[in-house]
Amino acid sequence: MVLTYKNKFNAKYGFDKDESHSIDEIAKITGYSKKHLEVIVEKGKGAYFSNPTSVRKSVKSPEQWGIARVYSAVMGGKASRVDASHLIRGKGICNNCIKSLNNYS
Repeated sequence: MVLTYKNKFNAKYGFDKDESHSIDEIAKITGYSKKHLEVIVEKGKGAYFSNPTSVRKSVKSPEQWGIARVYSAVMGGKASRVDASHLIRGKGICNNCIKSLNNYS
């Protein structure tokens, strides 16, 4: 079985494999800005509608796709590179974001 980014998140932070988390919880656990994680969710919702062929059959709603994008972003998946400017901890940019930004240079 392939692990999802949610499964990886839960393993890293000691939760049950399929436990779900709100954006508020993910922000508190990871230290990323809730406001910026919400932007990533909105981008995921937009992608659900604008590129439906990329959405897996198991995904039933734009909200589910948006949250999945957040899990990918905070766990270093493809979304972490695409959404690097939104992965902000506290008042600065995290080290992983700087690495991702440097990859585009």
